[in-house]
Order: sequence, then C-alpha cells, then structure tokens
Amino acid sequence: MTKDIDLKKHIRSIPDFPKPGILFYDISTLLAHAKAWHATIERMADVLRPYKPDVLAGIESRGFLLAAPLALALGTGFVMMRKQGKLPGTTIRHTYALEYGTDTIEIQNDAIKKGARVVLVDDLLATGGTLAAAVTLLEQVGGVVPAAACVIELTFLEGRKRLKVPVETLLKYDS
Repeated sequence: MTKDIDLKKHIRSIPDFPKPGILFYDISTLLAHAKAWHATIERMADVLRPYKPDVLAGIESRGFLLAAPLALALGTGFVMMRKQGKLPGTTIRHTYALEYGTDTIEIQNDAIKKGARVVLVDDLLATGGTLAAAVTLLEQVGGVVPAAACVIELTFLEGRKRLKVPVETLLKYDS
C-alpha cells in the first residue's frame, strides 16, 4: 500500500553540492522507486484537489517531472515555465533577483487562459525566489494562482514567507 511509504527514506542527501556547505536533497532516488514515486503523485494530487486547478504550471526542470503526472492524475492541463530562450513562439518573461545575481523565467504568452486557476509545481521550496517570480509571471499572463506545491520544503530558509499564495509541501527539512 502506498499510504505506508515513508517518502523521506527515498530522498538522497548529498553534502557539498552544488558547492561546499550545501546539503542537496536529491529526488532522483524517489523517482527511481516506483512505489514511492506513485505515492508521491497520489499524495500531491490529494493535497491539490481542493484548489480546483484548471492547469498546473511546472518550473524547469524538476517541476516538469512532478507537474506532468500530477496533471494526468487531476485531469488538468500542464504548462511549462522555463529559463529564458528555451520556449518556442512568443513568450512573456520575468526577471528576478537572486542572492548572487538575476535569473529570468518565461512562459508562452498563450499558455494560460485569462482567469484560469493555475497551481504552481516544483520539487523544492528553498528561499522562495523562483516560486515568487513564477507566481508573478502567471498573474501577469492572466492566471489566478490559488496555491503552489512542492515535494520538499527547507523550512530553515523561510521561503514560504516570500510567497503571497498558500504553499503545500509533503516533506519538511529543518536543516
């Protein structure tokens, strides 16, 4: 039964990645374990159903891995939010500040219908900068964002404080 699976047992911790002093929580091992991955999608779908999304927006690239199967489970559409220059056609972009510079995300200008309920999905909530920028961009293109969702939250970084929408997470790490 997937309800009994401890998802944290399927998250690998990698010290000093991508740089010294960072403990990286790797979902690759979760993805590789069929029952744990199935449980993850089931649990995320249960959490997101009350928000009644019309579409899920996944943030490049691990957000795609979650949002696509979640969209199937919820019977919604799925749209991609990518780094600058990666999407074909006309796009709308949002540039935002990072601790070490700036970054830009884009969405195709016709990806979201005005007024659509869009739940934002990514693998991890850390400082909240990328998720906050994605919410802003989704609202810019006419979406209504009732919530964001991630598998993992690094609570000690307090990223949810940067977001103006509720955030749902399955796993929390305090360090």
